[in-house]
Amino acid sequence: MDEFLNEPGLQITIILILLPIIFALILILIKVNRMISNTLKKRELKKIYQHLGSLPPQEVAALEERKKELEFQLSGNELSSSKNVKDPRGLVDQANEVHDIRFLQSKRKEVGKILVPEEEKKLILWFLGCSVFWLFMGTTVGEYLGIKFVAPDSDHLSWLSFGRLRPVHTNMVFWGWASMAMLGFSYYVIPRVGNTKIFSLKIGYWSLILMNSAVFLGSICLMAGINNSGGEYREYIWPVMLLFATGIVISIYNHIKTIEFRKTEEIYVSNWYVVSAMMYVVVILIVAYLPFWQDGLGETITQGYFMHQGVGMWFMFFNLGLMYYFLPQELNSPVYSYSLSILAFWTQILFYTLIGTHHFIFSAIPWWMQTVAIVASVGMVIPVTAGSVNFMMTIRGSWHRLKLSYVLPFYVVSVIFYFTGSMQGTAEAFRTTNLLWHFTDFTVAHSHLTMYGIITFMLWSFTYTLVPRLTSHEPPSITVGLHFWMALIGVLVYTISLMIGSTEKGMLWIDKKPFIEGVVKMVPFWLWRAIGGTMMWISHIIFAYNFYRMICPRKEIRIPETPSEILDIVHTQQNKAL
Repeated sequence: MDEFLNEPGLQITIILILLPIIFALILILIKVNRMISNTLKKRELKKIYQHLGSLPPQEVAALEERKKELEFQLSGNELSSSKNVKDPRGLVDQANEVHDIRFLQSKRKEVGKILVPEEEKKLILWFLGCSVFWLFMGTTVGEYLGIKFVAPDSDHLSWLSFGRLRPVHTNMVFWGWASMAMLGFSYYVIPRVGNTKIFSLKIGYWSLILMNSAVFLGSICLMAGINNSGGEYREYIWPVMLLFATGIVISIYNHIKTIEFRKTEEIYVSNWYVVSAMMYVVVILIVAYLPFWQDGLGETITQGYFMHQGVGMWFMFFNLGLMYYFLPQELNSPVYSYSLSILAFWTQILFYTLIGTHHFIFSAIPWWMQTVAIVASVGMVIPVTAGSVNFMMTIRGSWHRLKLSYVLPFYVVSVIFYFTGSMQGTAEAFRTTNLLWHFTDFTVAHSHLTMYGIITFMLWSFTYTLVPRLTSHEPPSITVGLHFWMALIGVLVYTISLMIGSTEKGMLWIDKKPFIEGVVKMVPFWLWRAIGGTMMWISHIIFAYNFYRMICPRKEIRIPETPSEILDIVHTQQNKAL
């Protein structure tokens, strides 16, 4: 037992488990302290009520007099005559009083509740709550993996080995965090743009159960060494992935029936993207798991197809559809160009479905297939530019809000990453750059730039836009800002350090230097990767706290201080006595 506990890997795992527990204990202590404070306030309030119940009439009259004194205001015409001023041109009547400084945007106040059926709201929040849980769990595993790059001999336990934990991390954040959050948002967007209700709440909950079951069982299997025998991002065995696919299929049926019963004539572009993405992911999973073409080069080509279609035609396509709804809602302005959104839709379908094999340049895959993938990667400039321009032009006129809005920075950063990360993917597809960067950590940096910088930042944007509108409770601005900067700086440190180190490593390989030189060269960059990853992981804890504050706000007990507040209590008691 002592030898088991002396394993550094187990000790690090225990520390990573203890950190959120300690964080939770701190929150509990804060909660207990607040409960004690509220109890004391209630006692004080009770005494105040008892005292005010027997307040003499002369003291009530004195309070009334003091209230009038405090509420007194000048009429505004003390220095003018009593004659009425004529305004035949309507200049004075049309003037508006402005209390704020004109060149500064006021911070957004708490928004009112959106009229969403209570049961629909619960379903959406359940999806989002589960996704937040998987984000924390998946990135906790990722945090440990980052530590292992710095301390590779930290453990010797099979279930903590890199080969088992790495797919646990990627599949948790893919199928648990991002997929579940996207589906939750779709259950809000599709009924709203159709001015109708969700067709079947029961189907929605079955999707939630099936997807959670798939992620939980898949993670257990992977840690036990039960996997799909290779194939990046498709490590779950087929019975587990069947649960996930079933959850998606029944939600497709649910969404299509919801659209069928819409009360609007047109089908908004968000529905085009969302339903298409869900149809694509089912096709992608079928292609990836059927065994007929999984031998030799066929498996390699299938892997390239699955890996890229999963990112581009599931995550990216789905999030772009949500973006076309939530960004205009956040800005309270229409999307800049409907035509650009349709152009991006069809060109992404045309080009993205062909680019999978650009990960296998100089392999035994036919040369013409590699060339088609490179050409299609260049073609991706069209939908990416169309989408980026559309989003940026939608934001035009609202740039001044960046300084004082805690939501808009998430949108802007995700759009910037959408353009830069996608263009980086195009640049990596060329044979020259592929020779330098492929099979190095540059690919890891690129995947985090896209899946984190684009997808995750978009999902955070949608969360901070939607949840306060559902619950009428906003998170603390300071913790949202902390979340944003920790995540942004963290991902930049993570990706930039890996890109620099990987470029140097690739140059060593081209010069035919010993492989171990590349490993030694990467050690300091792996340390920076761990530092950036730790900042990202901490930001997720902050995000989880913000989500909690949006659904479970604090209840403040106010002690009456002003004459107006005291009189309100007196009048309430007098009315009850009547």
